[in-house]
Amino acid sequence: MTKYELSNVWKWEEENSNRWGNRPTAGERFEQKLPIGEAPFQLYSLGTPNGIKVTIMLEELKELDVDGADYDLYEINIGAEEQFGSDFVKINPNSKIPALVDQSQSPRVEIFESGSILLYLAEKFNQLIPTDIHGRTETLNWLFWQIGSGPYVGGGFGHFFAYAPEPMKYPIDRFTMETKRQVDLLDKILAQRSYIAGDTYTIADIAIWSWYGRLALGKLYEGSYEFLNMDEYTHLLEWSHRIAKRPGVQKGLAAEYQSLGE
Repeated sequence: MTKYELSNVWKWEEENSNRWGNRPTAGERFEQKLPIGEAPFQLYSLGTPNGIKVTIMLEELKELDVDGADYDLYEINIGAEEQFGSDFVKINPNSKIPALVDQSQSPRVEIFESGSILLYLAEKFNQLIPTDIHGRTETLNWLFWQIGSGPYVGGGFGHFFAYAPEPMKYPIDRFTMETKRQVDLLDKILAQRSYIAGDTYTIADIAIWSWYGRLALGKLYEGSYEFLNMDEYTHLLEWSHRIAKRPGVQKGLAAEYQSLGE
């Protein structure tokens, strides 16, 4: 292996940077017309951990018989770089899924970043977030914990464990250690309470299950269950299996899979 030498100024080597269409610049790349349906919410997404958060949330709201939670779901194929189309970039300048439009408002409200979408929906319908200051704050503590911690699992551990061109000891060790630390934290928290933020199911559970629950169940990266020795995290596993049985969660996953034609 050739030793990597740092240059004074980094330059993009396009031939080594094509995976998922990544480039060192932002913004639209082509003209695009996104479909728009009649439902109050228009969701542009894909069945990734961040994407399933929103379909699960909307299906949980429907399970609660919330009026006005209907949605139209449209696939944004990130492998085909559809997230860089002009219409999508107008909703989310950061070109990441999911993106949600609330067209029950005038003018319509455009929401991006999965945590922001969960909070928007929870506050709009006054569901799945406590109203008392202690419960609300604890829920937001864990919601933002997931937003800050998730990249170490996805862009860190997941990338180098499952997607990098070849195994590399240093990044795998570094991100496996951090992933196991986070998983151990959740296991210890769930030894003390039924749900992430306390005794009730909230948007914190939705956000964290979509990443860490799926990881605990071996659904994110092939071989990771054994590699991370998930059997030792018994409280996290119990919670993960329990959340997976919720009708809203199952319907949220099914909606995303159907959008992919699976």
